[in-house]
Amino acid sequence: MATPRCFHCREDVPAGVALTVALDGEPQPVCCAGCQAAAEFIRDAGLGRYYDFRAAPAPRPEPVADDAWTTYDRAEIQARLVTRTGAAASVNLLLEGLRCPACGWLVERRLERVAGVAGIAVNPASARARLEWRSSEVALSALLRTIHELGYRPHLLGATDTLEVAARERRVALRRLAVAGLGMMQVMMFAVGLYAGAFSGMDPLLREYLRLVSLLVATPVLFYAGRPFLEGAWRALAARTPGMDVPVAAALLLAWSASVWNTLRGSGEVYFDSVTMFVFLLLLGRYAEMVARHQAGSTNDALVRLLPASALRIRDGRGERVAVADLAAGDEVAVPAGETFPADGTLCDGPALADESLLTGESAAVTKAAGDAVIGGSVNAGGPVRLRVTAAGHDTVLAGIVRLLERAQTERPALARLADRWANWFVAIILLATLAVAATWLVLDPPRAFATTLAVLVVSCPCALSLATPTALTVATARLARRGLLVTRADAVEALARADTIVFDKTGTLTVGRPVIRTIAMLGPADADYCRRAAAALEWSSAHPLALAFRNVQGALPQADAVHAVAGGGLEARLDGELHRIGSRDFVAALAGPAELPDCGLYLGRAGAWLARFEVEDALRPEAARAVADLAGLGLRPVIASGDHAPAVAAAANAIGVAEYHARLGPADKLRLVQALEQQDRQVAMVGDGVNDAPVLAAARVSIAIGAGAAIARTSADLVLIARGLGALPEAVRMARRTVTIIRQNLAWAAGYNLVALPLAAAGLVPPWLAAIGMSASSLLVVANAWRLA
Repeated sequence: MATPRCFHCREDVPAGVALTVALDGEPQPVCCAGCQAAAEFIRDAGLGRYYDFRAAPAPRPEPVADDAWTTYDRAEIQARLVTRTGAAASVNLLLEGLRCPACGWLVERRLERVAGVAGIAVNPASARARLEWRSSEVALSALLRTIHELGYRPHLLGATDTLEVAARERRVALRRLAVAGLGMMQVMMFAVGLYAGAFSGMDPLLREYLRLVSLLVATPVLFYAGRPFLEGAWRALAARTPGMDVPVAAALLLAWSASVWNTLRGSGEVYFDSVTMFVFLLLLGRYAEMVARHQAGSTNDALVRLLPASALRIRDGRGERVAVADLAAGDEVAVPAGETFPADGTLCDGPALADESLLTGESAAVTKAAGDAVIGGSVNAGGPVRLRVTAAGHDTVLAGIVRLLERAQTERPALARLADRWANWFVAIILLATLAVAATWLVLDPPRAFATTLAVLVVSCPCALSLATPTALTVATARLARRGLLVTRADAVEALARADTIVFDKTGTLTVGRPVIRTIAMLGPADADYCRRAAAALEWSSAHPLALAFRNVQGALPQADAVHAVAGGGLEARLDGELHRIGSRDFVAALAGPAELPDCGLYLGRAGAWLARFEVEDALRPEAARAVADLAGLGLRPVIASGDHAPAVAAAANAIGVAEYHARLGPADKLRLVQALEQQDRQVAMVGDGVNDAPVLAAARVSIAIGAGAAIARTSADLVLIARGLGALPEAVRMARRTVTIIRQNLAWAAGYNLVALPLAAAGLVPPWLAAIGMSASSLLVVANAWRLA
């Protein structure tokens, strides 16, 4: 009697175990209490249709102690791993055991029913999920426990080793590939003997022996190595959604079944060589696609591993070795030569050399002086230094970059979704066409009907169509990341390729972001020293790049209370109880009173009195003119949109060769400018500093944030430039356009191949073994073409 299989995980039920679960009124066997609890949990939640849709067995729940989940409710743990926006919280998860879209459907449907969950998005292709919830209503531990009860073990990204999960996936894929490869070689050798015997004669007993041995070798290849295709087809049919596994499984099962029947009855054709070859070549194509996907994910893993495990913290003049997770803002750490800076901070001494190549793609180390900011993860390429920590753990620039990349991995680009829809329609058409071909050949030439029908099924599998887009985008994303441009939105590459207009902010984007005060013109009763200190007090909390010009003012600063920033105007605050303003002429005039003054520079004033005008200068980036010229050479129309006064904007535009520029634009004005350009059917790419330009970055067709520090971590842009300089922008446009070209080539090849191969196969001109080679070669060609981007 056959050993029963667990209805939940499909593993054998151990002898002596008599556990069952009632589903649809029928008892189903389960192998352990964990699977019984998971199945009952799914049933009681009203999600029993999961068992109809799944494309792979559910994972067996592993025993996990309750306190393993409650650990993630601790504030110090969540501070490193959870992103908070007011009462809302979000976290990125890796779901171990998630194997198919039905698994993602199950997780999403179950968590959507939990009070306090604001959103859950699962990407089955990467087994990653983004979970958003209201922490005042539900604890993170309860949500993680709910996911685990479904049979999937959740790992918080940043707290788990994703390389281990990827290595496990590779091991399974390699085992299946090895079985298919060895089986294919053996069956092909037997097939050579059978083909030779068909022409020169062979002893009937030897022929039957070779057929039986081929059957024994091909069967594990089909049902072990080819198991993903068979299970995927079964679940697709159960869900009434034709997937690309359906024609694959149909062809494999038809070829194997006919070969078994002909072997047992001793006559007719056998196709064991075609079965093993088909499985091996399909697995080879999917393995190549998996490697590309893992290499793209390795960017995240490499960034996560930039930080060391421990740091030498200095307290009371003595050093103590502590975990990097235990560092906090204000701590002082010693960083020996050659070691990695463990957190974001400022140098207590200097000079120092910081190697930021793994973060920015720039090979040359950067000289840092005392007081300069250092990004955690960069390497101390000079002598030993001390660092004052300003941000640690979840708040570092490096952690923000990783979160942006993880956000992109939870999304599927529109091109990939469109290709999948095309593939599903194509499968339905192919199945109907196969039936028509079979019926036609049964009338015209019955002996050739089966081989021709089999060839049509094999040759028309839309694997290449499904691989055409995601493989190219994956490789391009990894390449751009190595050049210092991070893709944080799934559709960003396609949008960048279509851009024909590029709008630049000036300050901090086209300039180096190190402004200095050139002149001070006194306008009122206060002296220059007071004006400097008053301006520094007002600008101290500002995120605007020009505020950096006032950070080096010496002496005690006045107490600034009720600081308020006015977009496009400036800052106001009470200094020692008296209201002051700094910013544009018109903004300060509303407080100081009307005056005949030029509309340039930054003005300082208080109630009824003008105090000073500061001329602040920020040098243009040395590579700005070359980058703008390269972009113009690529057909993009450059535009400058700045909040600075007209003479400064005009000078910058002339220096870098931009004909169209707009000055004195506030955030709302920049937004209107981009909207006006898009109403002219322009495809606008906006380049800004990531924080002050947030509204216009969000409105543009594609947005690129350029900046440093917290600006990178907080941005919502589609791409983030972490490399120093603008030189990566023209290369990014070229890469985006080349990627779209590669995708179009792949789609054209996949469509053209099927348009040519399908009629030939339907006409009986393509034998099944050649159909297997042609279909698999088509898929491998698509992957190889995408690899050219690397």
